[in-house]
Amino acid sequence: MIKEFKTFIAVARDGTFTGAGAHLGLTQSAVSAQIKRLEEYLGVALFDRSARAAVLNAHGREMLPQAEELVAMAERLVTTAGAGQVSGSLRIGAIASVQHDLLVDALGRFRAVYPDVRVRIVPGVSLSLLGQVDAGEVDMAVLIRPPFALPPELGWQRLLSEPVVLAMPQAMPLAPWRDVLATQPFIRYDRASFGGRVVDIFLKKQRINVHEAIELDEIDAIAYMVRRGLGVALLPQLRGLDLTGLRLVQLGEHAFHRDIGIIGRLPFDGGSVREKMTECLVAAAQS
Repeated sequence: MIKEFKTFIAVARDGTFTGAGAHLGLTQSAVSAQIKRLEEYLGVALFDRSARAAVLNAHGREMLPQAEELVAMAERLVTTAGAGQVSGSLRIGAIASVQHDLLVDALGRFRAVYPDVRVRIVPGVSLSLLGQVDAGEVDMAVLIRPPFALPPELGWQRLLSEPVVLAMPQAMPLAPWRDVLATQPFIRYDRASFGGRVVDIFLKKQRINVHEAIELDEIDAIAYMVRRGLGVALLPQLRGLDLTGLRLVQLGEHAFHRDIGIIGRLPFDGGSVREKMTECLVAAAQS
């Protein structure tokens, strides 16, 4: 909870959530989320909610010097530890499709340099992980590029551009992809996901009315359903995707992609464990 205590001190000193956020490089919503977590952890409210500014209540005034002492102690410990091996923790949000290949490779590279840093992988869908980065609940996330502009506090670095292909059972007779999509049961990549929105935009742009059978967000599961003959699908061609029993058809001049990358709070500090993990992810994506 050290991060939350630091945010509490910043709000108490500045007098506003917005000003404290600007000082810390956080959005107002992220500051609010951290203060809420701290209050839930302590079991008491720290600010007078009836005031227009961030005014400490009796509990907050009592807690402030203790919080300052706790943060100062933590910083002394970090300084002492910094004289030797790097330790600590790193929280990485990750969508399911990168956890079995890209992330494994990157973690192997990272742990060869920082064996004493404990890494926690937080699974989730892209939209949820984006919110967790913004709220400071994870340090960085590997996810699908959002189809909208990011807040100025967050940065994006592309890792992979995965072509979206038509997947059909290998035993199905080959036919033009447009005819296959228009006539076969369609297993849809969940429209609530960033990747699924890209597929949905493509279908609308091509004016193809599909016969929807199933909708889900798990790429490996979609591929398995196609393999079992439940329908056809438009899915990203993942690294390491099991192609057994599948026929993948390229979309030619109408090809489109799903971009995978890293989102984190700016700046990406040079020399930090987060920056090292970014380097390892880039190297894994290029290997």
